[in-house]
Amino acid sequence: MVKVILLSLFIVAFAVLLLGIRIFFVKGGSFPKTHIGDNPEMKKRGITCAVSTDYAERKAKGLRH
Repeated sequence: MVKVILLSLFIVAFAVLLLGIRIFFVKGGSFPKTHIGDNPEMKKRGITCAVSTDYAERKAKGLRH
């Protein structure tokens, strides 16, 4: 039982390390931006976040949010 728990903790720690390579080892590193509104390719195509679109439409119609 202890071996399984230790193995699980090792696997989780290793996964966090791999996910954080850019943060831990690159100077000025940061997590990649995954929000639709921050993606330059989506901006080129005019695709926005659903929440932002809903807010803009409600504001244009004079509805409360």
